[in-house]
Amino acid sequence: MVRDNTSTFWRRNGLVLGAAIAIAALLLFSSGMIRKGIVPVHSETVVRQPIASVISTNGKVEPLKNFEAHAPAPATVKRVFAKPADHVKAGQLLLQLDDAQARSSAARALAQVRAAEADVHAVQTGGTQEEVLTTRSELSKVQVERDTAQRNLQTIQRLQQNGAAAPAEVEEARQRLASADAQIQLLQSKLSKRFSTPEIEKVQANLAQAHAAYAAAQDLLRNSNIRAPFAGTVYQIPVKDGSYVNAGDLLIQVANLEVVQIRAFVDEPEIGRLAKNQKVEITWDAVPSRTWEGTLTQTPTVVTTLGTRTVGEITCQIGNADRKLLPNVNVNVAIVAARHDDALTVSREAVHDLDGKRIVYEIVNNKIRPVEVKTGIASLTRVEILNGLSEGTRIAPGSANAQPLRNGTEVKVVER
Repeated sequence: MVRDNTSTFWRRNGLVLGAAIAIAALLLFSSGMIRKGIVPVHSETVVRQPIASVISTNGKVEPLKNFEAHAPAPATVKRVFAKPADHVKAGQLLLQLDDAQARSSAARALAQVRAAEADVHAVQTGGTQEEVLTTRSELSKVQVERDTAQRNLQTIQRLQQNGAAAPAEVEEARQRLASADAQIQLLQSKLSKRFSTPEIEKVQANLAQAHAAYAAAQDLLRNSNIRAPFAGTVYQIPVKDGSYVNAGDLLIQVANLEVVQIRAFVDEPEIGRLAKNQKVEITWDAVPSRTWEGTLTQTPTVVTTLGTRTVGEITCQIGNADRKLLPNVNVNVAIVAARHDDALTVSREAVHDLDGKRIVYEIVNNKIRPVEVKTGIASLTRVEILNGLSEGTRIAPGSANAQPLRNGTEVKVVER
């Protein structure tokens, strides 16, 4: 054990000693060049390669097609037929609540509908069946009496013409006929116009209310059996068999996870670079080797404050055929704002701003020559050169000892 520790000590200290010697040699070399007026520089060449301008942020995964079932009323969970991560079919029974109360409510509501329908029928036909039959019987009797009164009046009127009946007798017969006619009109009104408009409207309103109550009771009964409205994946069940739930409590969530949505926020300075259908790449720290691809589906419509940031909200649609991306997880979002597959590029540190111009230091015969360039898109490490340089040109990003570079400065290329 002592021998091993000693060996490790010498290996570590040997590395430190070697690094110190290399640094000292570089310093001596640089100081020697400085005395000669030669500036040590690193170098690179202009290369042609793909380059992409990327806007980076983070976001949260959401189901694009989601179903949530909530308790329609206080109840006990009778049975749960699914479990998280189950892939279910459309119409499949997922969860069942105790529906005894719902069935009782539906039966009472149906009874109210039947009673209200009977009231409406009675209004439309002039009363109940018994009342209608009684009225019709009375009407038939009065009609017979009216016919008799009509014949009696005619007989007495003839007798009066022969002097066999007094005027008082004629008047009495006429009143009996008028009374019979009035009784007939009353009974006929009972059959056709017994109820007033407000009474009719009242029973019709009661029927409408009864139908609404029955529909609500039926809906409550249907919602006691939770079925999948579409094929998808169960991703949350906060209840179990025997759980008591209040009205509105979440019972189960199902989503089609083969396509998901990412909701994210982009800082205000980057919003102008966004456009619908831009390519989006998603990574998740839990699966570092995997990248999901999709498109930008919605750009910001308003700018809001999020903590200390001023941001716009975006959404992206991402393919998730194997359903590995889970709802509510946080992911990294890279939006490809622009991409050129065959661009001349240099490192970011090789481009400098000088007197309002963008320049690159070209190395020609071991001397520096500033070259004005026009730049295009930029990635995190590279910048596109639109003109001013050609492929293979040797350039100096900067000096190795922080000395400034100027036109005509003599340089010596050193390794990084």
